[in-house]
Amino acid sequence: MSDGKILKICEKGHKYYKSSDCRSCPTCDKENKPKSGFLSKLSSPARNALIHEGIQTLEELSSYTEKEILKFHGIGPASIPVLKASLEEEGLSFKD
Repeated sequence: MSDGKILKICEKGHKYYKSSDCRSCPTCDKENKPKSGFLSKLSSPARNALIHEGIQTLEELSSYTEKEILKFHGIGPASIPVLKASLEEEGLSFKD
């Protein structure tokens, strides 16, 4: 492809194009998306970033500051309101 994207193939055989060295397969991401819970409300990059950091529950998320979360590759400013709302629903918040 001329736009700098490289053909990649995941371990399950799905073909996709990426311009970065990110190995996240879009097809696998859709197949693995949770049906419920706060992780289901996030984009694949944001969800993968949290899982990569070992954050799979709101209690684990609440032990981080917003700034710490924003430093994770895959988390952008658009994810913060979703995460805050999920935390607030359970009476939790980001660490100060």
